This record gives sequence, structure tokens and C-alpha cells, in this order.
Amino acid sequence: MGEAAPAQLAQYVTGGAFILAFVFGAIANKTNFCTMGAVSDWVNMGDFNRMRMWLLAIAVAIIGSNALHLSGIVDLSKSLYQAPGLNWLSHIVGGLAFGIGMTLGSGCGSKTLIRIGGGNLKSVVVFVFLGLAAYMTLKGLFGAFRVEVLDPASVQLATGQDLPSILAKETGLEKNVWLGGLTALVGCGLLVWVYMSEEFRSSLDYSLGGFVTGLVVVGGWYVSGNLGYLAEDPNTLQEAFVATNSGRMESFSFVAPQAYVLELLMFWTDKTKVVTYGIASALGVIAGSAAYALATKNFRWEGFRDASDTANHMIGGLLMGFGGVTALGCTIGQGITGLSTLAVGSVITFAAIIAGSAATMKYQYWQIEREERKAAAKQKVDEEPDAQEQQKEKEPRKEQATSLTGPRARR
Repeated sequence: MGEAAPAQLAQYVTGGAFILAFVFGAIANKTNFCTMGAVSDWVNMGDFNRMRMWLLAIAVAIIGSNALHLSGIVDLSKSLYQAPGLNWLSHIVGGLAFGIGMTLGSGCGSKTLIRIGGGNLKSVVVFVFLGLAAYMTLKGLFGAFRVEVLDPASVQLATGQDLPSILAKETGLEKNVWLGGLTALVGCGLLVWVYMSEEFRSSLDYSLGGFVTGLVVVGGWYVSGNLGYLAEDPNTLQEAFVATNSGRMESFSFVAPQAYVLELLMFWTDKTKVVTYGIASALGVIAGSAAYALATKNFRWEGFRDASDTANHMIGGLLMGFGGVTALGCTIGQGITGLSTLAVGSVITFAAIIAGSAATMKYQYWQIEREERKAAAKQKVDEEPDAQEQQKEKEPRKEQATSLTGPRARR
């Protein structure tokens, strides 16, 4: 496989990415896997089941991805997540922006693709605005702000930013010792906590959604980092990972790929623009979700409720596009794929996304309560004149009743 021509390897990589994403799209639709929904259930209802499903996916991805690394099948240090430059401010600002955006846009980048497959026209609008903002953050106006203001706030580490590398340098123990120990501790610890819930254990969908999502990320590392790996590209005579936009080993992330889908469609006749791992994965999620929706007869068209709903989804898409690129990933790209590498930047982004989403939900809930109080106060004010009129009408009747029952009436 490693001796195949780059063009042939590219077909393996994009085909593998599409198949894995297809499976994810179908299963995520069936099980209602949704990272924004996980935060919403927790914040608004105190229900941790979908959060447990997300954490289950993280646990599976950590154990599987690092098993591939320890066995020498892939080298996670060649992914962008373990780079020595820790852009902490970009992770915080980007994560917060993404968390706010996914709440306003009714779901994260992956959920947007899943909803498109189910016939949701609102998500088509989110897709366009997300892709536009992501492209502007990669190469345009937002990118200038990111590069000049956010990225300079960086810590340059002596090693990769993954926890095993940092701890190995500080303690003198080999990296693989820390990698095996942290993988077992974090991965198994999450598994134990997830399955402590009897309600979670009783639902097949919860386990199915978590396991499949985690395994898809592991499979993504294998496809890009093993099938797509060239020790020496015949064109450049350098190491290469074929069919990736970043030029590095990739697994699943769903923000920048949406920008590259738009770019491919807009520059279709430009032969330098080709289907990449990210593009194939985005299209695969839509196709898998659509296949499930059609097979189960759950496909239905859905549009915006009103102008306010439209505006929220447009703004949400813009914030997700900016935030996802700035933070180097979304709830899948950093919240599962990045965390599978035990990278510090992924932990920061994960926390920032949840914080941004939770704060936005609290604000929305406060707005709803305020509107309800206003409506109740208005109703009370409107009812007061009616009550006064009714009182005035009662007074003559009372006087009439008194005259009928007075001394003369008794004679």
C-alpha cells in the first residue's frame, strides 16, 4: 500500500473518509448524537445522558488512537494538535465563539451536516455562513485578526503540547510510559463514569452513538496517518500525508472542511482544487444522514420560524466558522479528535466551547423569563380597565338590589 502512487493513495484516503463519515452521519442521526444537545440537556434539565455519550466517544477515541500510536501504526505527533506552539488565547476566544455560535445555530458543525441530510433548510444557511466565515478566518479578513491579534499570544513548548510529552520532559520517564498510563487512566476513568448511570446503560442508542463516533475518529487517524502516508513523496522527496488540506495527518473535524467544500464548488474548473479528506468527510456525513432519514421515512423539509430565527442561525454560522478555525477545531475536531491526542490545546478549547454554549443558554433562558414577565405585566395592566368597568357595572345593580330589599320593599 505504501508503494502506491500518490493519486491512488488519495483515492483510498478520500474514499475511506467518505465511508467513515457516512457511517457517522447515519448513526448520529439515529441516536441523536449532538454535542450542543449534550450541553443543553445538562444546563437546562440536569440530564447527563447525551453528555455521557459524548464522553464515551472521547474515551473510545483516546484508547483507540493511542493504541494505534503505541503499536507504531500511526504517529500522532505528526498531527497539528501536538505542535509545540500552544496558542492559548486562540483556543479560548475561538472556543467561546464556537460555543456561542453552535447554540445560536441549533447545533455544531457536524450537527449542521446531519440536519442538512435530514432536510433542514435552516442548516443549509448555517453551512453557507459557517463556510464563508471559516474561509475568511483561514485566508481573509478574519484571518488577519487571528494572525495579528490572537495567535501571537502563544507559549512555545520545548516538546509537543500533548500531556505525555510534557510530563516525560518534566519527570525523565519515557513518553510511552506516560502515554500508556494516561490513556488507561483517562480513557478507562471516563468509561467507568459513563456506565455508572443505570439509565445510560439501559439505552442501546447511547452506547451505539458514543462507540461509533469514537471508532470513526480512530478509523480516521488510520486512513490518513497510515493509508495516506508517504515516507517520500516522489514530487517533493519529502514525507507527506496525501489528500489533506493541512498537509498533515488528519482525522475528523467539521469547520474548515465546510469552507473547502464551498471553495471546490466555486472553483470547480480549477484543476488544482480536488476532493480532500475533509471535503469527503463533510459530504459523507450529509449522505449518511440523508440515507438514514430516507430509509426510516424521517426526512422532512424544515424552514425558519421568523426573521429572528433566521438572524440567530446566520450569526451562529459566522461565529462557528470563525471560532472553529481560530481554535483549530470544533466539538468533534477538538472535542474528540484533538482530545484523543491528549493535547493541552484541545482541553482548553473543549472547556471554552462548553462554557460559551452554557453561558449562551443561560442568557437565552433569562431572555425567555424576562419576556414572560413582561407579557404577564402587560396582561395585568390590560385587565385592570376591564376590572374597573365591571366594578362600575356592578354598583348600579347593587343600588337597585338595595332599593328592592329596603323598608318599602318589605311593606
